[in-house]
Amino acid sequence: MSRPFLGFGLGLRTDHYQHVIEHKPQVDWFEIISENYMVPGGKPLANLDKIRADYPMVMHGVSMSIGSTDPLNQKYLQKLKQLVDRVEPHWLSDHLCWTSVDHVNSHDLLPLPYEEKTIQHIVDRISQVQEFLGRQMLIENLSSYVTYNNSVMPEWEFVNEIAKRADCYILLDINNIFVSANNHHFAPRDYVDGIDSDRVMQFHLAGHSYNGEMIIDTHDHDVCDPVWDLYEYALQRFGAVSTMIERDDNIPAFPELRKELAIAEKIARNTLSKEQLQLSNHSLLQGVA
Repeated sequence: MSRPFLGFGLGLRTDHYQHVIEHKPQVDWFEIISENYMVPGGKPLANLDKIRADYPMVMHGVSMSIGSTDPLNQKYLQKLKQLVDRVEPHWLSDHLCWTSVDHVNSHDLLPLPYEEKTIQHIVDRISQVQEFLGRQMLIENLSSYVTYNNSVMPEWEFVNEIAKRADCYILLDINNIFVSANNHHFAPRDYVDGIDSDRVMQFHLAGHSYNGEMIIDTHDHDVCDPVWDLYEYALQRFGAVSTMIERDDNIPAFPELRKELAIAEKIARNTLSKEQLQLSNHSLLQGVA
């Protein structure tokens, strides 16, 4: 597969609307949280339209609950499709998890047992979503804090099987791999090595917090050095993959966050060839460091 390479992006947050609209900073693309814009009108959509006119975008959801046993929420999917039609994203993604039970949203991303029955269930639901939307989606690996006794395979095999059978793609969250590896005592590079390279379409990077010996995926700190090292390793394995930084709390001023994104650019520039990075229309040509 020749995967599209968007370059290096950021999560679009309300704190940065005005800066982006007024200054049009040098960022290759933005990722939006789908649910923030699944509304009939108002300022969020107005700002989104202005920014979308200047930047490519992808959509990232947190409430599809693809792993739930509840029926798929058709009202949610209809609103999602309307937003897709409006934004025309390069792709859309959601988490490989469940968030709701008996139609009550937990507002948390809850892990699944890694077994054949779960795979079959999720593949069927992803297929329904893709047919409804008329496009393929990406599934993201979680950061997790518990495991199930009935899991019979490592998470990376579980993710691979779902992506292959549902014919969807993978949003590989590098920080989530690091967090889960610490919490469940496996080698993060084993996870990277175990993922099918032809299914990875996007990387996430983020910060986390320590709660004793457990790491919590909080998105409220800078990316730490071990995660940067794992990102470099992932680049060596997968080549040029569209990369973005998530920040959801303790959000710094936009120029500070842009400096952090420049670290990802520098690592990619030092790790990959120009041919891999497809530099023809890319900010790396400007020597961002």
